[in-house]
Amino acid sequence: MALKKSGNIDELCYPFIYEASYLCDFEVATDELCNHLGGIVGLLADNHDDIATDLKQLQPLIYHLNGSIRGRLALEEADLQWLMTRYHHYQKEVAETINGFVLPRGPAPSPQLHLARSAAKKAIRLMVRIDQEGVEVPERLHRFCNLLCNFFFVLALVNNRRQGFVETAFVSKSYGRTRKRGSSQ
Repeated sequence: MALKKSGNIDELCYPFIYEASYLCDFEVATDELCNHLGGIVGLLADNHDDIATDLKQLQPLIYHLNGSIRGRLALEEADLQWLMTRYHHYQKEVAETINGFVLPRGPAPSPQLHLARSAAKKAIRLMVRIDQEGVEVPERLHRFCNLLCNFFFVLALVNNRRQGFVETAFVSKSYGRTRKRGSSQ
């Protein structure tokens, strides 16, 4: 028997929660990603005002991402370009720190930034599934999410560097070292 709404609005957390499509899963995943950012902002050290400002600007963009498949495309090319600019800004700060992937460690909020990176990957995978279901996914959305993954990875490196934490490189026995610096694997 399929689950269905009870009819009591107080017992309904989200209007589309009982859908069987991957679209609802995408919306739940991007909501979770936005929640991760809220937690991260609260964990930032005093010398991270720039990161706090960027994450506060990013949070509503993630909610725009959330509704941009079911509703109107609300994430603009300018939003993607802003994120690219901020990514390059932080990438310069850690350019000499690491030359590959690292174990997701460090003082807060680095582990939380790595979790946000993973949540962005989940959103990308769900967009792939939504596309396979025949629903159009605007190109800008998966480009934005891929950039988000890399952005969160670099922010974790920046946080660790600013707090004096030394990264532990990870060298896979399964794959060769073909990733370029700043990539989130």
